[in-house]
Amino acid sequence: MMNEDQVNKLIQRWRDTPEDNLKREDYQQFKDLACLTQVDSEYFLTLLQDEKNQGVVKSMGCVLLTPLMEKVLEKDKSCEQIQAAITHVTTTCRPHEVLENLIVVVQDADPDAISETMVASVPHLQTGLLRLEEGRASSLGTVLSVLHKQLTRLPVPYSEQQEADDEFGVCRCCTAFTSFTKPFLEEVRSNGGNHQEMKLELLNFCIRSLREPLLEAELTPQRDSPLWLFASHILVTLDAINQSITELLFFSTKQRNIQMDKSQLAESKGCLAYLLFVRLLAVECIPTVLSPEFILQCNVEYIHQLLSSKRESHLLKGLALFERCLERVHDNSLPVNLLELKSFYHVKQSLLQVLTDCPMQHLRESGQKVLQLLIHKLEAEAKHKLFRCLLKTSKHPGVECYIVKNIQSQVESSMKLGNTTGWFLGAELLSLLGLVFTLANGAETDLLHNKDKIMASLNLLCYLLSRHTALSSNAAVWEDVSRMREEYTQMLRVCITMSRSYYMAELKALRDDHRLKAREARASTGTCLPISTVKPGDLSKRSPEVQHQVLQSALVTFDLMESLIVRTEEKIPQQLLYLCEQ
Repeated sequence: MMNEDQVNKLIQRWRDTPEDNLKREDYQQFKDLACLTQVDSEYFLTLLQDEKNQGVVKSMGCVLLTPLMEKVLEKDKSCEQIQAAITHVTTTCRPHEVLENLIVVVQDADPDAISETMVASVPHLQTGLLRLEEGRASSLGTVLSVLHKQLTRLPVPYSEQQEADDEFGVCRCCTAFTSFTKPFLEEVRSNGGNHQEMKLELLNFCIRSLREPLLEAELTPQRDSPLWLFASHILVTLDAINQSITELLFFSTKQRNIQMDKSQLAESKGCLAYLLFVRLLAVECIPTVLSPEFILQCNVEYIHQLLSSKRESHLLKGLALFERCLERVHDNSLPVNLLELKSFYHVKQSLLQVLTDCPMQHLRESGQKVLQLLIHKLEAEAKHKLFRCLLKTSKHPGVECYIVKNIQSQVESSMKLGNTTGWFLGAELLSLLGLVFTLANGAETDLLHNKDKIMASLNLLCYLLSRHTALSSNAAVWEDVSRMREEYTQMLRVCITMSRSYYMAELKALRDDHRLKAREARASTGTCLPISTVKPGDLSKRSPEVQHQVLQSALVTFDLMESLIVRTEEKIPQQLLYLCEQ
């Protein structure tokens, strides 16, 4: 390490050397002076602040930023002097050089010190930007892009406790970003319609921040929640740059260039819509003249994008936004042509995917609640079309069971209204019943897999037969009901007989032989197994007690199905028996 005399001689030589004649070795030697902070930080700071050395500092001072920032992150005991040294460098050196060096510091941050590096760098980046006389907007965009890219490398706290702990520093970064952007918002406000480029850079930062980190966060309205405060700041920023939220959400053709691909942009807008309509943040900016139907129609694109995700935070926000938009709509008011829109088709499919494929029960339950709410809001013809579509395409017994139960509810409602020409009475009902009273694979249908739909369809059949008085005005309808009932119950009896024979044989074999190896030997003979929900290979991996319970439960299910078939026959009215004999 150099002594004081050597340092003074070097400084004197650099003072006498024109900047253009300084060599790479000079810059490296000046950078090495940062090691003086380990011995005498006061002396180092005095050297930098000496009026006679300002030309040297202006020429080469930026090379000190990286080693000095490293000292700050190490929480050196002389941190106060080091911070003062950094401040002096950032206010003395050329601002574009300051920004270049600080950006490198942020980009090269140690993976375990990303948040600390950004929080320490942000005030000095702000200083450098405010000193720029030209190109401030583009430089601001570059800095915001670099900061946001580093932020996305950090896990976002989700629960309230995680946010309070802030283990990875995301909340501290968001707070720092809020302070960082404030002077630029004031500059935009004070210049009225000018600074279009700066407005665009701030807009892009807002859109990126809505997707990451805000879409990943819980966003509970609390005054002490840094992420909620950051979300509020994003809305304030949009207002400051005169960006209409209505235009941003609902009129995409009028938007300025946003540097993000279509799916990511939809996610950002979905988060913005969630803040507005679910959390009611700045909801007053939405014109009251916009109808609930229009708002729903505009938001379904963003809802679809969120529901297509595999992330819990996205799914929760998508379901909550869908539910809130539907709640604003009057019951039985959404027209059938709405279902013909491409956006509604996609959101219906993504909701169906949540119901059938999502492994988290609370999300499936929320999805079912939203589906029921959607059904309530559709007019009769639209309900009819939705039911028909889901019965044809869902390929999921649970969803089909749910739709069959809703069909029964709609038939009952139509009867109470006395609307015998409605979509759930008369000839229009038959197209739905044709999809309900059918077995996907005929005699080889897996009864246990499809038991939910089968039981619901038999209950619906019992209900229809018990309400024959209200439905018998149309003889042609009753003829079709008679045919469907007969074909459906006959096929079911065949399936039940085959299934019962198989499971009784399996149960007898299990009782006769308790040794698992003998069971596997018989299974390997390739015996034809006509119908089975649990394949023999699956059963063989279970204990004999569990196998016995599964087989016994299957037989009970078959008995229950057969009892419902008998019940439907008992409810056949004389008029329908006459038609059957014909």
